Amino acid sequence: MEPPFERRIEACKRRLTAEGVDLVVCFPSPNLTYLTGFEESPSERHLLLFVPRDGDPAIVAPAMYEAQLSELPIPDLERRFWTDADDPLEAIEAVIDGYSLAGEIEGPPTVLVDDRMWATFTQDLRDLCPEAAFGLAGTVLEPLRIRKGAVELETLRRAGAVADRVALEIRERGTDLIGTTEAELATEIDRLLAADGGEEPAFETIVAAGPNGAQPHHHSGSREIQNGDPVVLDFGAFVAADLEGSGATIGRYPGDQTRTIVVGDEPPAAYERVHETVREAQNAAVEAVEPGVTAGAVDRAARSVIEDAGYGDAFVHRTGHGVGLEVHEPPYIAAGNDRELEPGMVFSIEPGIYLEGEFGVRIEDLVAVTEDGAERLNDTPRGWATGQ
Repeated sequence: MEPPFERRIEACKRRLTAEGVDLVVCFPSPNLTYLTGFEESPSERHLLLFVPRDGDPAIVAPAMYEAQLSELPIPDLERRFWTDADDPLEAIEAVIDGYSLAGEIEGPPTVLVDDRMWATFTQDLRDLCPEAAFGLAGTVLEPLRIRKGAVELETLRRAGAVADRVALEIRERGTDLIGTTEAELATEIDRLLAADGGEEPAFETIVAAGPNGAQPHHHSGSREIQNGDPVVLDFGAFVAADLEGSGATIGRYPGDQTRTIVVGDEPPAAYERVHETVREAQNAAVEAVEPGVTAGAVDRAARSVIEDAGYGDAFVHRTGHGVGLEVHEPPYIAAGNDRELEPGMVFSIEPGIYLEGEFGVRIEDLVAVTEDGAERLNDTPRGWATGQ
């Protein structure tokens, strides 16, 4: 299977033409990974990818990356390297001048910069293109990234399976979890994710016991899990998307699953009703997913169940978020979002009820939109009992 980067760059160029945009510039980010397969953390050094409407793409990078970038399977990619003794702006200016952005295009040129680009690099581009109108690269890249291809979907299924195996193992420990601190259990979950095939945690693992569960993004701490505690468990790991037979990796995709279990004896008063309400809300949202339905309608399907049960004020976040090269990306399953769902979109459905000072309940699965409905990418028990 051939790496898709040349096709993705051509699709990006078509979007530039359709939007009347002259140039898109990415820096180390999921957008850069999507277009080239190269993954790197941002730094103070200039590492920029240029994709013009007309002309060949180019990458400007520190010379220390020459070996890695020379291996990128993109035939027409121009590569310019600079050393720490050079002024990188000279290499960037040479690339921009090669695209004839200064005066040869009717009207001011339009340059889109990576949505995550640091201000210092954006300012450098503004200085080099003083006549240009600037915008965000998401204008052209979001529509490309939002629908996942076959390899991406299969990788997300594998990431879901990693989270499933860990969720089952933790659930089976039952009362053995009593006396374990949140932080200790979070560390153990991270270890299990790695042992079961994950590359690294996709985000900070959440273990929220008892009243801490009422904080949707609680940071696991020193509280010991007690007999009868509801415990919110939210975790996942990145898995590499490898192209069979090509030796190429097109990026890493995350799992993201939440279950709320009760450790030990009977749960607090009202817990069972709250948990069942959240489970019904999640099921209603999943059942609402199909092409043409809006993201806001899916949110409404979950929210109405929780509101009808009298807990509307305790559902304090959106129903879900897209996943792909990023753990949080479009489409956002939120009230008022009129974006229509399309096959290949993948997002979480994770309604929750949070009762301050008491407990919280959240149930989350990743869901892929199919041609006629939805596919859950997680398949572990959603009930609260442990030891089974």
